[in-house]
Amino acid sequence: MKGKLLNYLQDSRKELNHVSWPTRKQITELTMIVIGVTAVAAALIGAFDYFFQVVFGLMVR
Repeated sequence: MKGKLLNYLQDSRKELNHVSWPTRKQITELTMIVIGVTAVAAALIGAFDYFFQVVFGLMVR
């Protein structure tokens, strides 16, 4: 059992050395894109929420 676990961990470490990791620049750029898209989506959802709140408020009166 212990041998299998050790073998698994060694193989996992070898495999991680073959992974093509993103550069710091790529990480920064993609993070900024995600933050930007999230901000735009939040603004749109907020605008739609306000719009429907006003419309339904007028309908209820």
